[in-house]
Amino acid sequence: SSSSSSSSSSSFFFFERIRSVCGAMRLLAHNMLCCNVKDCTDNNFPLRIACTEVRTEESEYNEAFVLRMVQRIDWDALRRAAADLELEIPDALPDGYEADEEFLRNVHRVLMDVDVQEGTLTCPNCERVYPVSKGIPNMLLHDDEIG
Repeated sequence: SSSSSSSSSSSFFFFERIRSVCGAMRLLAHNMLCCNVKDCTDNNFPLRIACTEVRTEESEYNEAFVLRMVQRIDWDALRRAAADLELEIPDALPDGYEADEEFLRNVHRVLMDVDVQEGTLTCPNCERVYPVSKGIPNMLLHDDEIG
């Protein structure tokens, strides 16, 4: 009985951890999503965000992580996503951003602290709409959309 209780407890914490990580569509994740409908290969990124519920939850700032992510993300896509959510970031990376803590903290906030809970993502090319529910984007395609 003790082992089944321990197993249930560890399963609970495992699923709670998965929910806490995956249960939010952060702009960092959005920066990696594109439309995968067959024949939709041009102008299928970034997906436009229309949201009905956004949650902001402060997370621990990690400068090294933010510096790595700034080098990997598509800045223009992040800027457009931020604009969809009425957040402000510069049009381009400023010179010397690596040493600008205020800028890096703002980028961290935009990438990691803003969660789209409810809404849609729309392909700018084919206009395919992907729903976002409880923070999870549903990117599954219908049979006729698979190439």
